[in-house]
Amino acid sequence: MKTCGDIYVPRTRRDFLQSTAAGFGWLAFAGLNASNARAEAFRDPLAAKAPHFAPRAKRVIFLFMQGGPSHLDTFDWKPDLAAANGKSVEMDYGAKGAQRGNLLAPQFRFNPAGKSGLPISELFPELSRHADDLCLLNGMNTSNAAHPQASIALHTGSVNFVRPSMGSWVVYGLGTENQNLPGFVTINPVGNVGGAQNYGSSFLPASYQGTRIDTAAGGIANIRNRRLDDDAQRRQIDLIQSMNREFAAAQPDNPELEGVIQSYELAYKMQSSVPEVLSLDAEKAAVRERYGMNDSATEDFGAQCLMARRLAEAGVRFIQISKGGWDQHNNLKSALTRNCGAIDKPIAALLQDLKDRDMLRDTLVIWGGEFGRSPQGQNNAGDGRRHNNRGYSMWMAGGGVKSGIRHGSTDEIGGTAVEGKIDTHDLHATILHLLGIEHTKLTYRYAGRDFRLTDVYGEVAKEIIA
Repeated sequence: MKTCGDIYVPRTRRDFLQSTAAGFGWLAFAGLNASNARAEAFRDPLAAKAPHFAPRAKRVIFLFMQGGPSHLDTFDWKPDLAAANGKSVEMDYGAKGAQRGNLLAPQFRFNPAGKSGLPISELFPELSRHADDLCLLNGMNTSNAAHPQASIALHTGSVNFVRPSMGSWVVYGLGTENQNLPGFVTINPVGNVGGAQNYGSSFLPASYQGTRIDTAAGGIANIRNRRLDDDAQRRQIDLIQSMNREFAAAQPDNPELEGVIQSYELAYKMQSSVPEVLSLDAEKAAVRERYGMNDSATEDFGAQCLMARRLAEAGVRFIQISKGGWDQHNNLKSALTRNCGAIDKPIAALLQDLKDRDMLRDTLVIWGGEFGRSPQGQNNAGDGRRHNNRGYSMWMAGGGVKSGIRHGSTDEIGGTAVEGKIDTHDLHATILHLLGIEHTKLTYRYAGRDFRLTDVYGEVAKEIIA
């Protein structure tokens, strides 16, 4: 069995094959940009691989809140900010330089929750019941305060270049536990801040890219063949595969062909396995209600969370679900109330569901956006906050992290991370560590260099590991 750190693959790009399987669309991975790798690396690219050391987590569910949720109104209680409401201060926001503005107090009450007493905003009454499962990361910081760059950095570790996404790196390193499903699934990805880069595989083989699911469009595009029934399609694929294998036998030094053969087989299997996993009709009415699927305010995100649980249970390695609209430069109180109301009940249901199935202990759940918001108010009404990349909050649960704790802190008004600082590379290194991967050893050779998710940076936040 290969370990995730011993595959070093020299790469060149080439177009070599186009799919002729009617109705397969992208599922056939036509025109796959693969690599000049050893053939064995591609015979089953999604096969489970051994980690570097015993993992705490087997899978990841990443809840991406695009737009920069206000940590000061959700998970980072600052009594000094409340006391200094209205005070004029000057703060440096990086590229935009120093700006003067009035401090804006937290707009919601914070209450101690659980036995741990974690301070959590009143916006999360349901999630607060799971406070003792949460590890609040109050010392987050990142390098850029612009949405596209910060979002791409969060997903790929790079602001300036097209790089493989975190989910692709994880599946490249560990494979997946269900050979009938993709290893990496992204549900309703936000398209205007990074787009496909957030779940793309870049120079990694296309087998590791995220499979996109759009709930409004009915799931995965072209999942069913509208021209052929199952028997006819199986015969068609068998014919195509026999020609592929004949071609591959004549090209023994061309492992890309084996990768295409495998991708066709996965695509065929997905036509039956994916609809079954994504169908929520089999869930009991009480379960659907628990996720908020009987309420228009929570229905959409509730469906995403329930799908994530079903995908995790089926063996998918990395699952991401997204909620946009957190860029509150104005209407902070009403917009944040609406956003948190849409996710509070579904996330609480997801955590409880994982616990009931004894899955939370080896499922790493991550919540957060690309950055946070400023202690200063914005606009004349003072009902918004500016971007803030220098200090903000995320949280983790399950998957081997300590529970019921606050790690790190921002300064007294919540503007800058000062203790327990975790930047983007540290976050990635820590996630990989919890999955049993030494981040400096998860490499891929491309263009004459060994690349990795954390580039040449990254420190594991060992203080949060249980």
